[in-house]
Amino acid sequence: MRIDLHAHSTASDGTSTPTELVAEAAAAGLDVVALTDHDTTAGWPAAIAARPAGLTLVPGAELSCRWHGGPWPISLHLLAYLFDPAEPALATELARVRLSRETRAERMVDLLQADGIDVTWDEVLQHAAGGTVGRPHLAQALIRRGLVGTVSEAFEPKWLGRRYRVPKEDMDVFVALRLVLRAGGVPVFAHPRATTRGPVVPDSLIVEMAGAGLFGLEADHTDHTPEEQQHVRALAAELGLVVTGSSDYHGHNKTVRLGARTTQPAVLEQIVAAASGSGVVG
Repeated sequence: MRIDLHAHSTASDGTSTPTELVAEAAAAGLDVVALTDHDTTAGWPAAIAARPAGLTLVPGAELSCRWHGGPWPISLHLLAYLFDPAEPALATELARVRLSRETRAERMVDLLQADGIDVTWDEVLQHAAGGTVGRPHLAQALIRRGLVGTVSEAFEPKWLGRRYRVPKEDMDVFVALRLVLRAGGVPVFAHPRATTRGPVVPDSLIVEMAGAGLFGLEADHTDHTPEEQQHVRALAAELGLVVTGSSDYHGHNKTVRLGARTTQPAVLEQIVAAASGSGVVG
């Protein structure tokens, strides 16, 4: 079986609609795909309705989190699988984070305009098409103006990586863990050692997270070097956590393809067995 447990649609910052995403997953030869848009479950209904025969869909989300225990706050992402999307506490917190993302993006547009870059908020909203607004939508506006060539270039320090970047209000990571578990979901730490993305949390935090109910670590990810991947696998073995592999597919916003990294079937079985909020579809 080919299992990819991390993919995004236009419900957040991917370029494929949920309907297109499940079709692309089947065409890529996947048996299982997880829809894990940022801080939203808005894509679930369309993906479920369009799921091709023979493809299993794992409903999920990628939660924007932050750890405040070090010299400075560090952002991290928590993949949440098979939770109840109607659980009030988690639904309320996700709505708060989505609103924060929108406010942040609007402030970034203001900064660009102050420097004479004619990006408009209406344009960004139109490009997001009702999905959770993120930096990739701003990046596409810069690409359309010929100011950068790729989303990766737009995320460099002189653009959206630092100069025009505004912090967003994320969930405290331990609050996020508690809410996912309360909603019957299964939490997995996404790309925990991806130093190419910026500062990463210490292993001591992952030990604490494991004690608070963390279920797994996403070791096999394009943003991990072989050494980082090996480190994550060793830590997972030490802590008794499962190891997942995923593409973190964003459509045309990134070069990585669906199924570039995969998860073992036995790991998916453990995730499904641990969930009580919702189930796989198919």
